[in-house]
Amino acid sequence: MKIWAVANQKGGVGKTTTAVSLAGHLVTQGARVLLVDMDPQGSMTSYFGYDPDEMPRSIYSLFELDDFTYENVSSVLSKTKVDQLTLLPASTALATLDRQLGSKQGKGLVLKKSLTALEQHFDYILIDCLPMLGILMVNALAACDSLILPVQTEFLALKGLDRMMNTLEMITKSRKTPLHRIIVPTMFDRRTRASSESLRALREKYTDTVWDSVIPVDTQFREASRQGLPISLMNKSTRGSKAYDALLTYLLNPKQERHLKLVSS
Repeated sequence: MKIWAVANQKGGVGKTTTAVSLAGHLVTQGARVLLVDMDPQGSMTSYFGYDPDEMPRSIYSLFELDDFTYENVSSVLSKTKVDQLTLLPASTALATLDRQLGSKQGKGLVLKKSLTALEQHFDYILIDCLPMLGILMVNALAACDSLILPVQTEFLALKGLDRMMNTLEMITKSRKTPLHRIIVPTMFDRRTRASSESLRALREKYTDTVWDSVIPVDTQFREASRQGLPISLMNKSTRGSKAYDALLTYLLNPKQERHLKLVSS
């Protein structure tokens, strides 16, 4: 089982779209995929037709567990319209976790323990992270094998990436295993000078870590969201779908592993 976290400390850069789109392509290859919504705003939960304000059981429920058995953890899972694609939903109650838990020991590993209980039932798990540092981000980075960092190709988003990199350096020091990361340029519009210049600046600063292609602007992402489907299962011929297919190929290709910067613990 592989676990990928999709994170950035700036919102609106395409984290949810990236997680859902990659999951859709994995499903078309026959994989059993779990999507994990770690954001109290619940964008991914809403994507699949659930209301994060009304979820009786969510990731929040996992922080109340003492025994991380398959039965306990799986009771929190929700179905989607897609066979082989399951959701671990968010609820707005997640926003209270940092205040409730304070410095309580062991709560940074709740997600890791929960996903370990599910490892025989899924091939891939993708975690959609909230755009801020806290107990939820710590849980996601402790649980994942690799980190995908979507970055919108505009200069404000590059500033958010700098903050994320600083956070990453701090958190990975406490990991027992190294963490691979890849920066994915998103929302690229080749018609605009600002987008092209931002992409150039991104590649100059993070040369070894940036994917060598881009995710383009594509209005079909909004239509896929409206239908509650990954874009690959709605229309695999769109520019956006093809771009995420290429990204997945890159992520799954062991020969490309040398291009993923290794963050030492």
